Amino acid sequence: MRMKKLILAAAAAMGVLHTVPAFAQGPQCGNTSAGFDAWVADFKQTAAANGVSQSVLSRAFANVSYNKPTIAADRGQKSFKLSFDAFMKKRGGAAVISRGRSMKAANQALFASIERRFGVPAGPLIAIWGMETGFGSYMGNQHTMSAVSTLAYDCRRSEYFTDQLYAALQLVSEGYLSPQARGAAHGEIGQTQFLPRNVVSYGADGDGDGRVDMVGSRADALASTANFLKGHGWRAGAGYQPGEPNFVAIQGWNAATVYQQAIAYIGQQIDGN
Repeated sequence: MRMKKLILAAAAAMGVLHTVPAFAQGPQCGNTSAGFDAWVADFKQTAAANGVSQSVLSRAFANVSYNKPTIAADRGQKSFKLSFDAFMKKRGGAAVISRGRSMKAANQALFASIERRFGVPAGPLIAIWGMETGFGSYMGNQHTMSAVSTLAYDCRRSEYFTDQLYAALQLVSEGYLSPQARGAAHGEIGQTQFLPRNVVSYGADGDGDGRVDMVGSRADALASTANFLKGHGWRAGAGYQPGEPNFVAIQGWNAATVYQQAIAYIGQQIDGN
């Protein structure tokens, strides 16, 4: 199943989406499904006290449930512990390079426009696009609100995903995220797999239609990814291999060293430098 289309107003790219303030401490986390329903009830009370409307909470949590596939995915990220060669093989690195070169050639004007605007060349964007969703071919089938809520409840990274949950509620409240949306196991959205907070912070209109569609528009997804990298310190014209200035921005994309190395290597192979 494909995640239903997420439409963001172009105002998101300009920072018009309201910044979410610091919130009061929420309910106690848990590590099994047993306490999830009670946690949701407590969280909704806390969110309401923090200014989230009852209407938004009712719509956003209408079909939320504890998501076991999300927990399994969160506990099973073994590929990030592989060697570089093994990781490249598992993630289809050679195929991403081959198809990525074709994607670059077929979308020259788009990538040139993105580089002029954000300073980020095609290679690392294509590397991320290819490794995250196979160039938009598979964006996940997990219920987004359930995935983010489950991880906000789970003790391993409760604070981090509570912030993601508030961001998701913001998107729901402003009409940019359907409560029925589906995506990746950790609540990632669209062709390059943005978490809700990153959609709020870095969503960018890449095709000039006045909106940001992370699912249906490759231009928007790629422009948003370039905006993310720029926001994490990308400097136009600087190198992005390990030890070079822009590798720091790539590190902002994913905490796993092997994933960072793969983005840099695949990007270099595509860019030809």
